[in-house]
Amino acid sequence: MENVKKLGKRKLGLAQSRGDRAFDIIVNCLVVLAAIITLYPLYYVVLSSISSPNAIITGKSLLVPVDVSFASYRYVFADSRIWRGYGNTIIYTFFQTIFGTAVTVCAGYALSRKDLVGRNAIMKLVVFTMYFQGGLVPTYLVVKNLGLTDTRYVMIIMGMFSVFNLIVARTFFMSKIPDDLWEAAQLDGCGNGRFFISVVLPLSKEIVAVILLYIAVGSWNSFFNALIYLSNQKLYPLQLILREVLLAGQTIQSDVDAADIAEMQRLAATIKYAVMVISTLPIMALYPFVQKYFVKGVMMGSIKG
Repeated sequence: MENVKKLGKRKLGLAQSRGDRAFDIIVNCLVVLAAIITLYPLYYVVLSSISSPNAIITGKSLLVPVDVSFASYRYVFADSRIWRGYGNTIIYTFFQTIFGTAVTVCAGYALSRKDLVGRNAIMKLVVFTMYFQGGLVPTYLVVKNLGLTDTRYVMIIMGMFSVFNLIVARTFFMSKIPDDLWEAAQLDGCGNGRFFISVVLPLSKEIVAVILLYIAVGSWNSFFNALIYLSNQKLYPLQLILREVLLAGQTIQSDVDAADIAEMQRLAATIKYAVMVISTLPIMALYPFVQKYFVKGVMMGSIKG
C-alpha cells in the first residue's frame, strides 16, 4: 500500500528530491534560529526578574532561573509611582488610540476617493511633513502658547497622528474599496456618510486593527513627549518612570522601613527587569487578539502599496 502511495505521489509530481528536502531543512533551521534570536531577549528579561542579583551579575542565569525570588516584584508593586504611571499610561494610550485611529481611518478613506477635490495636493503637503518639520523648539513654543504643557491633553494629542499610518490606510482603501461599490451604493440612494459607516468600515477590519495596534504600541512605549512637555510627576506615564529607573540609575522608592534600603539597593538589577516585564505584558497581551487582522492589513495596505 505504501508503494502505491509513493508511486501516486511521483505521478502527481509531489515527490521531493534530495535538494528539496535539504532546502526545507535549512529553511526550518533558519526559522527556528530567528525565533530563538527574537524570543531569547524577552525570555532573559523574565528570567532575570526572578533570579537572584548575584546570579545575574555572574552570568549564571542565562538559561534557567537561579535562586528564584519574587522580591523585586514586591518592591515594584509597593511603589505608588508605578501604579500612578500605569494609570496615566492606560489613559493616554486609550484615548490616543481611539482618536488617532478615527482620524487616520477617516482621512485615509477621504484621500483615497478620486472625487475629492485637491486630494493630490493635500497628500503632497502631508507627505512633505515626513521630511521637513518645524523642529523641537518651535513645536514646544506652540504647545506652550496653547496652554497644553503639563496637561493630559498634550499626551493624547501629540503623537496621535502619523503620516505613515495615513499612507497605509489610504493604500488599503484604494485597493480594497472599488469605485463600482460606491456607484452601486449611490444608485440605492446611499450618501457618503452612510456608505462609509455601513459599507467601508465593515470591509476594513484589517486596516483598523493595524492602525489601532500601531498607535497603541507607539503610545504605550512613548516617553519623549512626556519628557519634553511634562514637569508634573503626577502626570508621568509608566515609560518615563521606567526610563528614570533604567537610565538615571534610580531605584524604586517604596514606602518601606529603613532597614530594607540596603536590600533594595542589592535588588536594583532585578527591579529593572521586573519593571520591564510589568510594563510590557499588557501590550503583548493585546497582540494575539488582533494578530489575524494585523497580518492581513499589513499585507493589503503595505505590500500592495
